[in-house]
Amino acid sequence: MSETLDAWIDRQYRLSAVLMLRGVSPVHLVKERPGFGQSMRALKGAIVASPVLADWDPDPDYFFHWYRDSAIVVDALRLLHVSGDLGAEAKTHLADFVQFSLELNQLDGRTLVPGTTRRERAAPGFRKFLRDDDELAGIHGDAVVADTRVNPDGTLDISIWTRPQFDGAPLRALALLRWLRMSALDEALRADIARLLRADLEFTRRHWHEPSHDIWEEEFGHHYYTLRVSASALVQGAAWLDAIGDGAAAGACRKQGQLALDRLDDYWLQDDGYFRSRILPSGVRSAKDLDIAVVFAGIHAEPDAGPHSVLDPRLQSSLARLETLFGRLYAINRGRGEGPAMGRYEGDVYHSGGAYFFSTFAAAEFCFRAAAAGANGARAWFQRADAYLATMRDYIPSDGALSEQFDQTTGAQTSAKHLTWSYAACISCIVARRDAARALKAS
Repeated sequence: MSETLDAWIDRQYRLSAVLMLRGVSPVHLVKERPGFGQSMRALKGAIVASPVLADWDPDPDYFFHWYRDSAIVVDALRLLHVSGDLGAEAKTHLADFVQFSLELNQLDGRTLVPGTTRRERAAPGFRKFLRDDDELAGIHGDAVVADTRVNPDGTLDISIWTRPQFDGAPLRALALLRWLRMSALDEALRADIARLLRADLEFTRRHWHEPSHDIWEEEFGHHYYTLRVSASALVQGAAWLDAIGDGAAAGACRKQGQLALDRLDDYWLQDDGYFRSRILPSGVRSAKDLDIAVVFAGIHAEPDAGPHSVLDPRLQSSLARLETLFGRLYAINRGRGEGPAMGRYEGDVYHSGGAYFFSTFAAAEFCFRAAAAGANGARAWFQRADAYLATMRDYIPSDGALSEQFDQTTGAQTSAKHLTWSYAACISCIVARRDAARALKAS
């Protein structure tokens, strides 16, 4: 007898929980980058985007601690813990992550510049990929968390990459706020979390209104996703600051959070029926306006009600436009109906150009959360979400392995293998499914 969808979902959840942990504190891994003259061992608390030691051969080198990805994974650890599927180990990983992050905040690129031998150590063909001294010297203070990613041994990334990016701090703040709502954290850990959380809220309050690079690290401008998670972090952070008696800081965060929320309406395109993902400095419309990033904004921020939530008809319309887009673009979606494999945006050329596991899980999670929050036609939302999971079941092997992408024509897994974010997205989606099932049963 073939496996039912419910049975497959339960099994994939368990496998994802195990496989995600391979990217958390992978202290046994040593990454050699001979072209840069580097050898590094991951530290406790580091979360790598992929534990597979690739070198663009053809899989990308993702042995980095991204601020964005790591925050998403830390939140998935919380979900595993709350669900009873990961015990004290989850809190140990949290404590290590917080310490690692606090130490990252002390990094100073100016110490790398005097008497540096970076260029001498690098192979001649790789020197063109090195950041220049002036750029590195500017990486201190707020610029550290804006630097997109660091090495998992706790050092600055010396290679040219897309920077700055401002979504890491608010995402981490949201994850930490959710952890703090749990009572079973010891006081020393709570104090460390509070230090890191204050730093992230201050960073977000100072920088939310500035242009940066988008969630995909491609275009410089103002971005719906970054704005949405920043607004949520500031508003939720203000409530926490009020609760601990810091009214002045709470007021400052609340004011800036409301300003950020007010600006989100500027992204709505009435005639097109979706939230544009970005506003570029030139004012010219981007080819990436219709982007799954707005769906991620709906599930990574909170609450699940009100404007810019999963119950906002405009975000729901944006998801519908994306379903239509990818249903048309991807050969694997032809004749499928509901639950198409989802990508990022039209014209994506990164590796196979999609589909992406985390995008398809995000669309499913959006639907599950809408069902749990009492959207009209809640049962239909649940069935729509399950259709996405049924699609992914067709392309996920029995061992549960999730790469970054599954090819839009063949369905073969491509790009980074064992993407930690893919496993985190699976976990949060399936937890949302459980929440939705309970809500429907109670209704």
